[in-house]
Amino acid sequence: MVRDILRLGDERLYEVSQPVTAADEADLKGWVADLHDTLMAYRAAYGAGRAVAAPQIGVKKRLLYVHIDQPWVLINPELSFPDEEKYTLMDDCMSFPGLMVRVERHRRAVVRYWDMEGQQQEARLEGDLSELLQHEYDHLDGILATMRAVDNRSLFLGQMKRTFPSGE
Repeated sequence: MVRDILRLGDERLYEVSQPVTAADEADLKGWVADLHDTLMAYRAAYGAGRAVAAPQIGVKKRLLYVHIDQPWVLINPELSFPDEEKYTLMDDCMSFPGLMVRVERHRRAVVRYWDMEGQQQEARLEGDLSELLQHEYDHLDGILATMRAVDNRSLFLGQMKRTFPSGE
């Protein structure tokens, strides 16, 4: 089912999500289906969208849904960074379409998570995929890209180039 995406300013977006537990097992497949349907509806409407976090549809659980070439579900992800290298880019969000935010993100990340079969997994990410997971992971902690703006002149309306040359 397509769910409403919570918009910038909705207090629920700023809450920290709770872990998915065994008690949530009966709801998990439905949440994932709703995340998928909502992401696909957003893509149809806006021509963009690679991932969505459960809190964006009002589900206060640590659950991410990514769909680039195929679906990728991350349950209770834990994000870490193998080094301190960062870069600056323009970030957008389904919770504030049309608004771009200049942020700084780690170039590389490691994510540990549980998959839908209950197996623990690990993925090493770089570049765009690293940035995407950092953005979605922030939603689980009630952090929006607007809160990560590099300065008070880093909010832009409309389409912009996403990545700045190094050093900017």
